[in-house]
Amino acid sequence: MKWSTSLLSWYRRNGRDLPWRHTRDPYRILLSEVMLQQTQVTRVVDFYKAWLKQFPSFKALATAKTSDVLKAWAGLGYNRRALALQNIAKHITANGLPKTREEWLTLKGIGPYTADAIACFSLHERRWPIDTNLRRVGGRLWLGILYPELKDDERIRERALIELPKKGDVHEIPQAAFDLAVAICAKTPQCAICPLQKHCLSAKSFLKGDVSAPKRMTKASNETIHPGKKYPDRIYRGRILAHIRIQKRAKRLAIGNVIDQHFDSPKDQLWVDAMIDRLIKDGLLIETNKTLRLPD
Repeated sequence: MKWSTSLLSWYRRNGRDLPWRHTRDPYRILLSEVMLQQTQVTRVVDFYKAWLKQFPSFKALATAKTSDVLKAWAGLGYNRRALALQNIAKHITANGLPKTREEWLTLKGIGPYTADAIACFSLHERRWPIDTNLRRVGGRLWLGILYPELKDDERIRERALIELPKKGDVHEIPQAAFDLAVAICAKTPQCAICPLQKHCLSAKSFLKGDVSAPKRMTKASNETIHPGKKYPDRIYRGRILAHIRIQKRAKRLAIGNVIDQHFDSPKDQLWVDAMIDRLIKDGLLIETNKTLRLPD
């Protein structure tokens, strides 16, 4: 039995039933991929459904008020994703839908992974969209790399073009691999119950039980935490947006006490100002006479 057959057989029994797996609509595929960036699947499902009720198409999103887009995104975090998505929708509404992976790559905000995902799940091309999960599965399965890294991506991509079947439901194979990575082929894999054990070039090494992840793979968080504060800055930026979303308008100097119960003025004001300035630069806030509001 081929590795792909074994994987799909497992997927039919154990795969997650996710709404974006029942469509080839590029808008819905793109939406799911953007929402899934840095957000857990379980949280995305409800946001995805609610979003489609409000913005069911590229045109609906392109013509919506930016303030409404940001409100709909509230709770998902990393709000710049919402602006990027709307900008893509505006471009497509004005210039037409990209027809190839290469055309998708020309759009600002679309990188190799997202372009591969759209080509695979919407166009049904033979693609292996490499994120952390598919890097792990592909690197272990085909190359015998126990802990694949970014530098291995090109080799994995090249091998995928050899290994992926040329016929059949090829677009389902990466979906199955995503689920396998979550359920079985995690950082510490459960090779004993893996449907790909007989095909995998890494399984024997893991089954011996004497494998440990390289220290260089354990990374410290890149998030900025202001001295004396409990949470990363992104949490406080989210609170700034949430407050202005509710109040409609807010004075810059009044923000600190709202977002942090331990706010110490003037010591912390420069910190708050820096976060506000970043939100303005990212297009998430507008300031007029030191009064802040969401974009129209």
